[in-house]
Amino acid sequence: MANRIDLAGRVAVVTGGAQGIGRAVVKRFLESGAAVALWDRDAVLAEATASELKMRGDVRAFPVDVSKLAEVEQARDATVAAFGRIDILVNNAGIAGPNMPTWDYPPDAWSQVMAVNVDSQFYCCRAIVPGMIAQNYGRIVNVASVAGKEGNPNAPAYSASKAAVIALTKTLGKELAAYDIAVNCVTPAAARTAIFDQMTRAHIDYMLSKIPRGRFVEVEEIAALIAFCASAECSFTTGAVFDISGGRATY
Repeated sequence: MANRIDLAGRVAVVTGGAQGIGRAVVKRFLESGAAVALWDRDAVLAEATASELKMRGDVRAFPVDVSKLAEVEQARDATVAAFGRIDILVNNAGIAGPNMPTWDYPPDAWSQVMAVNVDSQFYCCRAIVPGMIAQNYGRIVNVASVAGKEGNPNAPAYSASKAAVIALTKTLGKELAAYDIAVNCVTPAAARTAIFDQMTRAHIDYMLSKIPRGRFVEVEEIAALIAFCASAECSFTTGAVFDISGGRATY
């Protein structure tokens, strides 16, 4: 039985919440007492996930492509109309992109990975932070990757995008340090989710070989760390990187 982190009375937005890490976060938040706005571009899957989890608490699906600012702003307005405010933002939506050397990498694939992995987090923070400032409370958790620390060969866009997430986290954390708003990121090793479908077998094997614990991280383990970072107890640390890479990175 997981320890219960107190998120009672909080309203959370989880991007990419329909499956994988995002779904695990939604579930953990509901079990911790939060109401959750599940943002995902797959409207059908988002509704199905919300329906499956509704017995655990107040969860509602909002179809939104977070790589588009106008849709993010519309989803924010709809979420505030439904719940009254937003206390927690988890920027989780992301894609892997193809596996190939930097010099062969398709420019359109590079742009798509950056749009989903980096632009979306900027858009969501830009849209939601002013409301957090107004209420002098907020918790933002950005999902990066150990690839953003170390770089994975044959994954230049993914690695660069996750490094950008780390830098955005540090910048925003400093900007909001005068408020009761904590901005942190997590850097997981690979987890067995649908994102593996975008990777080659060789790349998956490479990632596993780099993890001293000898296994992939479970999405529930990532959700547990994110739940702490999203709690009121995470009151002093901001602009930080919480590693969850099974020993691959130790800084």
